[in-house]
Amino acid sequence: MKLILTQEVAGLGVPGEIVEVKDGYGRNFLVPRGFAFAWSKGAEKQIDGIKRSRDARAIRDKGHAAEVKAQVEALRVTVPAKAGEAGRLFGSVSASDIVEAIKAAGGPQLDKRSVTIESAIKTLGSHRVSVALLPDVTASFAVEVVSA
Repeated sequence: MKLILTQEVAGLGVPGEIVEVKDGYGRNFLVPRGFAFAWSKGAEKQIDGIKRSRDARAIRDKGHAAEVKAQVEALRVTVPAKAGEAGRLFGSVSASDIVEAIKAAGGPQLDKRSVTIESAIKTLGSHRVSVALLPDVTASFAVEVVSA
């Protein structure tokens, strides 16, 4: 079975790659979880869009990772959230909220899967967050959660 990957799958490939897998693995695991979709000539054109978006987020090397780390750590990241009178949030701040706040503050486009939140952010105030740019390069910074 020929599939086009939409997400990175360990031991198989990266997004936008055309892979050949056994029918059961593709039909029962990859496709239902959204990791891949069926290959066709028309779908092959979608690969270019997937690769462009992956390249825009990709960290090229350690030098580039160090630049992005310095850029992210220098930002003042503020996330607006709805909160009650006691300062507790209605819900919590997610990794995608933090990625959007970094982009809104003038930072680079990051992958939400690389964001690590030490403990769930459910209150107003300053919280520590880290972003794994490469396996050995991590940017750690404060996120200020304010009432919206």
